[in-house]
Amino acid sequence: MAEPEERLPEEVLALIFHHLSLKDRAAAARVCRAWAAAATSSAVWHDTKISCECELEGMLPPYLSACLDHVHNLRLEFEPSRDSSRRAAIELLMALAGRALGLRGLCLECRGEKPLFDSGHDVLEAVHAVCGAARELRHLDLRRLPFTLDDALVLRAASSCPELHSLFLDNSTLVDSVSPGSVLELLGACPRLRALGLHLASLSHATLEVLAAPDRSPFALLTLRCACPEDARAPPLPNEAWAALRRRHPGLAVELELEPALPAESVTRVLQPAVPVAALRLNLSGDTVGPVRFAAHHYAATLRVLEVRAAASAGLNAALEELAARCAGLREMHCFCVVSPSVLDAFRAHCPRLRTYTLKLTREPHPWRPMPVP
Repeated sequence: MAEPEERLPEEVLALIFHHLSLKDRAAAARVCRAWAAAATSSAVWHDTKISCECELEGMLPPYLSACLDHVHNLRLEFEPSRDSSRRAAIELLMALAGRALGLRGLCLECRGEKPLFDSGHDVLEAVHAVCGAARELRHLDLRRLPFTLDDALVLRAASSCPELHSLFLDNSTLVDSVSPGSVLELLGACPRLRALGLHLASLSHATLEVLAAPDRSPFALLTLRCACPEDARAPPLPNEAWAALRRRHPGLAVELELEPALPAESVTRVLQPAVPVAALRLNLSGDTVGPVRFAAHHYAATLRVLEVRAAASAGLNAALEELAARCAGLREMHCFCVVSPSVLDAFRAHCPRLRTYTLKLTREPHPWRPMPVP
């Protein structure tokens, strides 16, 4: 046993233990009292990432259960198609709901094979329980849950989490069951909400008006996913409403993700000139050249990230060259088809802030990795 003067201070031990896996943290806590105090301190657990595939085996370890009070921000990864991983995630969430007074942020991320979109009732019930207990919850990110999210979850967050600053519901489900009415209730109950992620069908003209109200707190980020049949049928949002929202929140960034389910006529309804688009991800089954040219003409001042999944063509090359010439503030450019050398040259010449890009001049095996700008 080291002499007291030879021991590392608790704050140094905590800094080390913060980077250990749950198994190793538990082992460290069994070494001695000093290590146990450091391994269970709030500094170790304040921001915690847990993977149910490799760190939890069928039951919640007593050591972890005792440390849940210290968790403020939790990122929980699990594989819903594996029963053991799914059960471990649910058990952890329910334990957290029983003692979640200090929880500030929760991010759930599913790995592995996607289950059926309507098969997540048990997981969503556990999320409901956490929302009901964590009155100080400020950040809830469900973008990587493959299950259908509904009004009940939004209304639970609205009634139980008045301090919410961000809520992301724009996940990759086949059905959008969050109605515009429940989003309005959420905005009324959570006046400090600064970031919101939705499917397009969940957004309404009334929501834009509420966000643009003079007494509304600063609103920074709106992410919209357009991938469901409901999104394709969503009514158009007036360009004037977007302009009013932009005037009220000059720093607002909008991220748009357009998927193959969106027909061409719906794309033209979504891409309004006044939308302050900072990130645009195009994965359309129809015309992509038109939306790229539209972005070049109307989003030049705001566009920072562009991602294109389309078939290679001379028209697309020309549209990308035009966008490069107009969008000097672009920081990421990813095109998942072969482009001409002139496209790569255009982005290198006109986009001085470009940090990473995916611009291939010849076919290569997937996955294509982004290249950092030297």
